[in-house]
Amino acid sequence: MSAEKKQDGHKEGKEQRARIEGPIICPGHSRPVPDLAYSQVTDDGFFLISSCLDGKAMLREGQTGDWIGTFLGHKGAVWSARLNSNATRAVTGAADFTCKLWNAVSGDELHTFPHKHIVKSAVFSADSTQMYTGGQEKKLRIYDLNKPSAEPEVLLGHEASVSNIITVPDANMILTRGSEEPGIRIWDKRTLETVRTLPTDAGVTSMSITLDGTTLTTTAGNEVQFWDTSTFELVKKFDLGRPLNCVSYDPPSKRFVTGSSQELWVRGYDYTDGAELVCNKGHHGPVRSIAFNPAGTNYASGSEDGTIRIWDWPDQLKLGK
Repeated sequence: MSAEKKQDGHKEGKEQRARIEGPIICPGHSRPVPDLAYSQVTDDGFFLISSCLDGKAMLREGQTGDWIGTFLGHKGAVWSARLNSNATRAVTGAADFTCKLWNAVSGDELHTFPHKHIVKSAVFSADSTQMYTGGQEKKLRIYDLNKPSAEPEVLLGHEASVSNIITVPDANMILTRGSEEPGIRIWDKRTLETVRTLPTDAGVTSMSITLDGTTLTTTAGNEVQFWDTSTFELVKKFDLGRPLNCVSYDPPSKRFVTGSSQELWVRGYDYTDGAELVCNKGHHGPVRSIAFNPAGTNYASGSEDGTIRIWDWPDQLKLGK
């Protein structure tokens, strides 16, 4: 074989590998993955945590998706899992009517917080001194993690299950959504009251906040909406033509990604004009959760099929090209 043919063959091989290369597939869960989230960048890198209806939460290395450990202890489906700002603590909410606090380094369970119904969402405050939970009781609870056994403050007002809780740069404010309930509630921790409701035309199906804290992104019906977290004003919205399950937005790259209940694909869009940039096929069930990594270089999706997939942008869409 001539040198020229060898070179051509090598090129064809590279092109074939590029065509067949797919996402990083992260196995381990055996049922739908309703929630996943990346940590902030820490001295040890960044991490990916996921919850699953198989009763487990898992921690992975954020860049590669390599399994680090599994949080074992719940006796029902785990609906929510989050890390604190430096990824040293984890919190999980589950169908066994409990929320659990974990040492994310050792995997040890630190405390169990009993509830009277399913816990659908649990998150840390920015300074990791408080924890917020919500679920089928239609209540928002605020726990003092310096006194974990103390009774929490309870905020009332939702008429449906509290399915998402978001913290924003203003530490006095907490955002919640009721399952399929129109509007997003903004609570003031100082008064324990709803101070404002962000209007939506349909029931809100998901909420996420950018890792820099500047933008709240929500889905309601076929729409994705982007809200400024300093003013809580709607910046823009797009009708994407299909019911949406989840969304994640990366401001530096001006791209957002979504999952839908009506298909098995992950779609990526241009934030500037809403143009579709990419459609990723590979999941065998609808996408339930999605999140950009802190660098914005790729994004993870959790599906009804029990897998997590980490997707890179196609070469022609990678940043800087």
